[in-house]
Amino acid sequence: MNKTLRTALCLLLAGTLVPAAATSAAATERPELQQVLDRAVAGGGVPGILAEVRDGRTRWFGTAGVADTGTGRERTSRDRFRIGSLSKAFTSTVVLQLDAEGRLDLDDTVESRLPGMVRGGDRITVRQLLNQTSGIFNYSLDEKLVSTYVGPGFLEHRFDRVRREDLVEIAMAHPPVFEPGEGWGYSNTNFVLAGMIIEKVTGHTYAQEVARRIARPLGLTGTYVPGDDETRLRGPHSRHYSKLMLPDPDAEVHDVTEMNVSGAWAAGGVVSTAGDLHRFMGALLGGRLLPPAQQRELLTGVSTEGGGWLPDTTYGLGIFWQKLACGVTVWGGGGAINGSWTYAMGSRDGRHLLVSNVNGDWDNPLATFNAALAAEFCPAR
Repeated sequence: MNKTLRTALCLLLAGTLVPAAATSAAATERPELQQVLDRAVAGGGVPGILAEVRDGRTRWFGTAGVADTGTGRERTSRDRFRIGSLSKAFTSTVVLQLDAEGRLDLDDTVESRLPGMVRGGDRITVRQLLNQTSGIFNYSLDEKLVSTYVGPGFLEHRFDRVRREDLVEIAMAHPPVFEPGEGWGYSNTNFVLAGMIIEKVTGHTYAQEVARRIARPLGLTGTYVPGDDETRLRGPHSRHYSKLMLPDPDAEVHDVTEMNVSGAWAAGGVVSTAGDLHRFMGALLGGRLLPPAQQRELLTGVSTEGGGWLPDTTYGLGIFWQKLACGVTVWGGGGAINGSWTYAMGSRDGRHLLVSNVNGDWDNPLATFNAALAAEFCPAR
């Protein structure tokens, strides 16, 4: 399995409160960023891309391509899309709030919270789930699961409902990647377990806790966790297109907007919008969702070097920070799921953020996101 495909598979299964009226004329002038969007469509052939910047009290929104190849409709700021592993930031936030309330402790073992669920769970802590140092195998890399849900087999199985317990069982069929705390390795299994802990502690569903603790307080009207049998996107949305991870540039493009994301769930199942992600990430980085002690935990990082993941990154609890080629560091998260790739990154205080989404899963969207970040955050040469 090549490195690019491995990174994509890991990601797959898996803003400040500023009104639009605050936009200034100066904020609308971002020709370099718009050029990045245009190149993604003209050069890479992706269906469409959107980007929204909020910096203090200014806002810029740009698009290229389309939301729907059948109708030619352009992408809009109201469009909902699947955010993949950016969901992990929502999951960590809920866990950290429960820690602040004394309903769990980050040093609790997985065994104490989910008895008998994880082999060696008495040596793995909740914190190690959230910072990806548990050593638990990533179920998304199981060969049988990959052949069923990632490549051409996805079309046949895209509406399957997957039980969380089955995902953990798949992971447990593989030996640990390393001993707990002795390495770093991206694993969606960690966040499925975190979601299960949330439900065990609260007595509510993961979807209810995300809505109660994050979406409703922040006014995230386009953000939700789909139900286990829900396959359609609610409200206005962009269509999602996929080449099923096939390397052939002429591979057939499939509309995969309708799908069951129970296999991603707390690791990658959330639906959101660009504006909602600005509000959420701005509030999270800005310290408005967590008390100071939990905020420090959120931002305590582990190097991802040697983990076969994104280069020049450090991983906190469900979020990461990335050093750009120009030397500037941006903070936030990203994720991918069939037909949709998303990045939400910006300044350490959350006041200056760029949210981007591509509604196609080919032509290495990460290169496009990095170019967009450079256009927005790197000093002009």
